[in-house]
Amino acid sequence: MQYTPFGNTGLQVSRLGFGSMRLPMITVNEKHVVDDEQAVAMIHRAFELGVNYIDTALFYCDGLSEVTVGKALKGWRDKVILSTKYPFNGGFRETLETQLKKLDTDHIDFYHFHGIGSGFFEHDRREEAVNGALKAKEEGLIRHLSFSFHDKPEVMMKIIDLGIFSSVLCQYNLLDRSNEDGLAYAKAKGLGTTVMGPVGGGRISGMPPEVAQRFGVSAKSSAELALRFVMTNPNVNIVLSGMSTLQQVEENAATASNAATLTDPELAGIAAASEENKRMSDLYCTGCNYCVPHCPQEIVIPRIFQLMNYHRVYSITDYARGEYNGIGTNPWNQGHKADECIECGVCEEHCPQKINIREQLKECHATLAEATK
Repeated sequence: MQYTPFGNTGLQVSRLGFGSMRLPMITVNEKHVVDDEQAVAMIHRAFELGVNYIDTALFYCDGLSEVTVGKALKGWRDKVILSTKYPFNGGFRETLETQLKKLDTDHIDFYHFHGIGSGFFEHDRREEAVNGALKAKEEGLIRHLSFSFHDKPEVMMKIIDLGIFSSVLCQYNLLDRSNEDGLAYAKAKGLGTTVMGPVGGGRISGMPPEVAQRFGVSAKSSAELALRFVMTNPNVNIVLSGMSTLQQVEENAATASNAATLTDPELAGIAAASEENKRMSDLYCTGCNYCVPHCPQEIVIPRIFQLMNYHRVYSITDYARGEYNGIGTNPWNQGHKADECIECGVCEEHCPQKINIREQLKECHATLAEATK
């Protein structure tokens, strides 16, 4: 296992971290619960292979992840760095004490403000949470205050500049490099950096082998390619992978134990293939979002075009269809699909790329609305 200093914390962390959001689940008495026997065995195997950072959260696995992680930490607590998160939907102290009980531990090493962004600066619980966290640090209940992040890169930098956080957890992968500058900024400011979604929520691991081969990278699988890409970035300390099988643990640990990062020619091959794929895709959407505020039907045009590119460019068709069919079904995936288009043409009037949006939306819906396999 490869290790690296974690910002200015003085800790050495494994390049691979164990993400506990996708622990194996089973049904017992009509209830969906974590398969503790399998999950604990997986976590212990990860520890045996050198993983020394494990991440969980209050609501992962129907609220049971922290309990299972607590069981897995027995006999390992002094060797492992524990991370969990405060979700801002309850009193700070009460929530922290609940999590300490669920994890069956007397302290949390990295306590994250969960998924904060621009709204954090006006959040009605902000002062309570910050003051509560600082008091908890004085008492030794938490060792470091951190934050996880899903907003725009410039917001990440603004949060870092508050000067109260020791590390940041954000998304970064082969298909989504939007936080690249933010990660560099975090490292320059002395924060530890942890990346979630290295395989893009399964998107990259779902790429057919021939797609990965076009990048000119020598890797046994698309998942290995994804992990090696993230680990090549010198501004990334920990690659957090949500693992649900023992095989995934073994394979990811093997990748993280390989000191060889992607070479300059391999990275150049990825960049060249990505650019060529953009030219091949026929969709030249830059994601500027100029069209979105003007659509009377609230169609998420850039998002739909992005999903179409996952299908066309990377052959990640099942994922693209699943995400498309989920548009408008929950608070995290708001808006409407392409079949709501009334062909008013207002979007095209505001498109700097002069895309024939109405026709493209028809094609997107015809392709992506098909049932997932």
